[in-house]
Amino acid sequence: MNIYEIVDPEFKKEITESRDLKLFPAGTVILDIDSYVNYIPLVMSGSVKVVRTEEDGREILLYYLTPGESCISSILSGLTQDTSKVKAVVEEDAEILMLSLVKAKEWLTKYPEWSTFVFELYHKRFEDLVTMVNSIAFQKVDARILYLLDQKSQLYKSKELNVTHQQLADELGITREAVSRVLKQIETDGKIKLSRNKITLL
Repeated sequence: MNIYEIVDPEFKKEITESRDLKLFPAGTVILDIDSYVNYIPLVMSGSVKVVRTEEDGREILLYYLTPGESCISSILSGLTQDTSKVKAVVEEDAEILMLSLVKAKEWLTKYPEWSTFVFELYHKRFEDLVTMVNSIAFQKVDARILYLLDQKSQLYKSKELNVTHQQLADELGITREAVSRVLKQIETDGKIKLSRNKITLL
């Protein structure tokens, strides 16, 4: 379920009439590691990537938020008054509904569909994290890169991706040199075409 699948007319009206809708350009950090969560972000358009950042600056992509979705980590941290364990960065220019914690708690008891939304979101993100852990533990680098490129292709709805080797390296938590080497091999295998700051899936 995503927020656009809500059917309760009163709930839909309350979401639509919210005055906390903000526009964020790509690259904006809307949630950072160890910061207190003051609102729940509901992505209405665009996309947001959620990453885990280590002290040495390395990052690894956990999952993407697309229209109608929210960050389960921010929901859990906000409702338990804990600090964030993830970093959320706008991937594409995004319109985000900034839901107050008071409203999020109120909706849990007022609207059963909100409780269902939170539960299903938790389940989906848990599966995303299991997939990511399995990828790191058991898949070779080429499979991880192809999986990430496929995710981006679905996100942007295009086979042509404007992405650098360094960006892929950052999101996968590996070196740029390793990414470049493996991308060359994947191109040789006929699965992608490389050009300057662009990768085309074949």
